[in-house]
Amino acid sequence: MSGRFKFIILIIFVFGFTFPSPVMAARIKDISSIKGIRPNQLFGYGLVIGLNGSGDKGGTSFTTQGLSNMLEHMGIHVSANDVKVNNVAAVMVSATLPPFARIGSKIDVIVSSIGDAKSLQGGTLLLTPLKGVDGRIYALAQGPISVGGFSVGGAAGGGVTKNHPTVGRISGGATVERELPV
Repeated sequence: MSGRFKFIILIIFVFGFTFPSPVMAARIKDISSIKGIRPNQLFGYGLVIGLNGSGDKGGTSFTTQGLSNMLEHMGIHVSANDVKVNNVAAVMVSATLPPFARIGSKIDVIVSSIGDAKSLQGGTLLLTPLKGVDGRIYALAQGPISVGGFSVGGAAGGGVTKNHPTVGRISGGATVERELPV
């Protein structure tokens, strides 16, 4: 090969890699996936306490029964009929367990009222086991709830509600207790 031909090849090689092409580059992780590696949904039933009168009403039997059962597990014997739940709300807790999450990792949880509570503002979620679809516990959730909405009412019956005060979030509110099998 002549020196001139080598020089032209060198120029094409250098300019071909230094100037971006009109085609966009893609990262391998954006266009591929590993078989069997995906996030998993977790859920659990829990109780939120400290609601300052905005919790479930007395007619919500699953809230009174849940509170009575929790107290029974703590060694306090009380009938579900004797429990007042104005400051307590029954909630469903959900989270997404990312792939490769390790024991001790923190994940965010969403807390949603399932009774007739008016707001979860100022409430604290009691220790709630989060299960996968296989029924095994993968994380434990607990902590103060951050609500992105509010509800204000007056004595005359009028009121204003902004966003959803019965749904809240706990950032880093669950600790991973079991890793997903790979």
